[in-house]
Amino acid sequence: MISPTFLLGFLISTFYGAAFHLWRGGGIGRLIFYLILAWCGFWTGQFLASQLGLTLWSVGSLHLGIATLFSLLFLAVGYWLSLIDKDKLS
Repeated sequence: MISPTFLLGFLISTFYGAAFHLWRGGGIGRLIFYLILAWCGFWTGQFLASQLGLTLWSVGSLHLGIATLFSLLFLAVGYWLSLIDKDKLS
């Protein structure tokens, strides 16, 4: 059985990734990339917040504020790194 905390976190982080894709655009590959970034960032933030005892906009055991910040950070850094032109590096 899926935990309600996991389900809510999964739905919220999926929304973040999809909304970022809607804002920045791209194909299906970009959508998958943004979803993975949003999921990884969200659960990294959730894990760190629970380990360090940080609380910001908690919903039950879900540390929504910190998880959201990490999700947005992962999306921003991932987007920025994806802009690097590999032809100019050679």
